[in-house]
Amino acid sequence: MRIVQGVRRPPKCRASDGSLARGAVAADMDCIMTVITFLVRNDAETALLGASMAPHLGPGDLIFLAGSLGAGKTTLARGLIQALCGPIDVPSPTYTLVETYNAPDFDISHLDLYRLAKPEDVWELGVEEIVETGVALIEWPERVGDFLPGGALEVRLSTDGDGRRIELKTNANWRNRIDRLAAEFENRRKGL
Repeated sequence: MRIVQGVRRPPKCRASDGSLARGAVAADMDCIMTVITFLVRNDAETALLGASMAPHLGPGDLIFLAGSLGAGKTTLARGLIQALCGPIDVPSPTYTLVETYNAPDFDISHLDLYRLAKPEDVWELGVEEIVETGVALIEWPERVGDFLPGGALEVRLSTDGDGRRIELKTNANWRNRIDRLAAEFENRRKGL
């Protein structure tokens, strides 16, 4: 695991002329992103990273899962959902678009936006309502651009040799939880 913290600034932290914002906006902690990269060897470790996220979630949390087909988005989501709901079947929501699960303290909705015809169709899925009372795991968030609420944990999965590279990009909303999540994952991975 490699942890990189720094001054990656989301687009909202740029001035109108495109330069990095100065003053109060630049001092805003939401403008500083933390990026943590995990190198996992297989599906079991991908699911384990999802399971390690589970205890750190609560109503209102939003997780974007990005990556090419077969990168492990559903595998990570399955690990997270099963950690909260037990050993249940967690299919890919590719055809249903949304699958909702009842965890003990909140609902988890797993959305796949790959098949949306146009970005504004995301509102028909009830994303705003889902995030008000539960957790949303959203695959293919790039398909709808700026139509999704902000403050998400961005998870990007890609292949890396025989394994996967999983980058978590966080802002202030996640920064305090991410170190605990990383430590928990490393401890659990030793048991595999």
